[in-house]
Amino acid sequence: MSITADSQQPNIVSKNNRTTARKTYGLWANLGAELVYTQDGTGRYLTFYWQKSDSLGLNPEQIVESLNGEYIFVPVDKNTYLERLQRVLTSLLPERCQCWFSCAEKLYELELVISPIMPTLGSVATTVLVMGRLLQSTVSRTKVNVATKTPTQLNLALRSQQHRKQVNKITRNIRRTLDLDIIWQQTVDNLGKALLIERCIICPYEPSSSKVQVIAEYHEPAVSSVLGLEIEIDSEPTFAQALTTLEPILVENAQHPQFEQQKMLVVATCHQDQPNGLIAVTLGSECYGVTADELELAKDVADQLGTAIAHATLYKELEAAGQQAEEATRHIREFLANVTHELRTPLNGIIGFLKLILEGMADDPEEQNQFLQEAHKSSIYLLDIINDILDIARIEAGKMELELRSVKLDELFSDVENFMRPQADGRKLSFCLQMPDTCDEIIVHGDYQRLKQVMLNLVGNAIKFTHEGGVTVTADVVRKKVIFQDQPFPGMVRVRVADTGIGVSLDKQDKLFQLFSQVDSSRTRQYGGTGLGLAISQKLVEAMGGEVNFYSLGEGLGSTVTFTVPLYQQPVMVSALESNSQD
Repeated sequence: MSITADSQQPNIVSKNNRTTARKTYGLWANLGAELVYTQDGTGRYLTFYWQKSDSLGLNPEQIVESLNGEYIFVPVDKNTYLERLQRVLTSLLPERCQCWFSCAEKLYELELVISPIMPTLGSVATTVLVMGRLLQSTVSRTKVNVATKTPTQLNLALRSQQHRKQVNKITRNIRRTLDLDIIWQQTVDNLGKALLIERCIICPYEPSSSKVQVIAEYHEPAVSSVLGLEIEIDSEPTFAQALTTLEPILVENAQHPQFEQQKMLVVATCHQDQPNGLIAVTLGSECYGVTADELELAKDVADQLGTAIAHATLYKELEAAGQQAEEATRHIREFLANVTHELRTPLNGIIGFLKLILEGMADDPEEQNQFLQEAHKSSIYLLDIINDILDIARIEAGKMELELRSVKLDELFSDVENFMRPQADGRKLSFCLQMPDTCDEIIVHGDYQRLKQVMLNLVGNAIKFTHEGGVTVTADVVRKKVIFQDQPFPGMVRVRVADTGIGVSLDKQDKLFQLFSQVDSSRTRQYGGTGLGLAISQKLVEAMGGEVNFYSLGEGLGSTVTFTVPLYQQPVMVSALESNSQD
């Protein structure tokens, strides 16, 4: 059996057409298919057969005929249907689809397979054969009441079908990227433009936060922007309910000032039943009711978006962790290179001077003694480096033990001065230590040896990086009650170490307290040291209930490092300076 059609023939109702339809009707019935019809590329029916015609009250002859170019059995989304017909005729490949048709004020959902009727070689396909079956039919539709905007069944079906098509396209697009900013903005733009809504916003959600912020927005030109707006979740019941239930929430009159008197649909995005964002859509006054199918579609979109957000967030975290690991590895490599250099320098000195003595290269006992002193000096320096490394290892392992007790500040300052003054004098720098003006001793709460280590580190750095001028160490009492390890203290003592040295540029100061990170590795090589002094000092001071801060206006402008330690007992201040200790 061959079927041919000429799509160029005028679409007129004639006796011959009705006769052809009756003959073809019998032929289609022999195929055993429920629904069979043929059309040309414009959607004009050529033949039509449906087993359910009688039970549905349809007349196949009337369906094939048209009145003023209009048929009574038509697809709801006509444009999409005709696009599919043209695609099948062009590609010569069958397509399967589900499609709503309307007829006699009823709706029918059909499952169809549209196949091209193959033309002769060298010709163009102009006709399709459509075979299908009925999935469901609807009740009779009502007419639209223009005054009340009451929707018809046809309106709702058409809108739902269009929405599902657009949403499927959107969800496919957001799965193609792992960039969160693109996902958020692309989603609101596509939803807004495709669904013709007034406004669409997305707010990321963190369970630990009581607020959400509008991170991406689509809105019509006449609608004011709310991008960046922070919204208290507790003050917006719709948001709170959506996050709790993970179900779409439709509210007729939103309570938030920005959305007041507007119909709003809110749905939480989620991944593995955990909310991670909110989508809020404000609908225009012209928009009629949202169907149950559309609410379910909204939930599907939110689930898809929530999964995309979770995957993009995880990718971003992994990418950041990878960069941090790479940066940490680089810092450790640089640190090990510097530490190796620092260890080798004093060790070579020790070996060299001892070798000179063992080989009898000293001319007299005085020179031999000088070699021994140099070897001893190098060994002390080597011990300091090793102690720094061991301290960092203990701190990182959480095994640093402190003996916290009362410490006299003047004794601490005296020990530091005795140890550091020779170094300052050797570099021709002024070195001054000033105690607060009090009538009695200042006693702090801490570990004496560790406080001494901190001060030696800070003062040693100040001397090492200062070429001219000097170093000043001062202390003042801050009268502010503090609690440390469940024990109250009457205040803090703040120690300042200021120098007139090389300073540090503002953009590099954040690296000073990072482990294995040096402000400038070439500077470390030039001045010596491992670069661990400030990091160790910070850890020790924090373990004793204080804090360390660094100040410098830039390179060549000197530096000031301060640290605080709890005051064991409040001293009697000299009245003239008492007010100065309140800062």
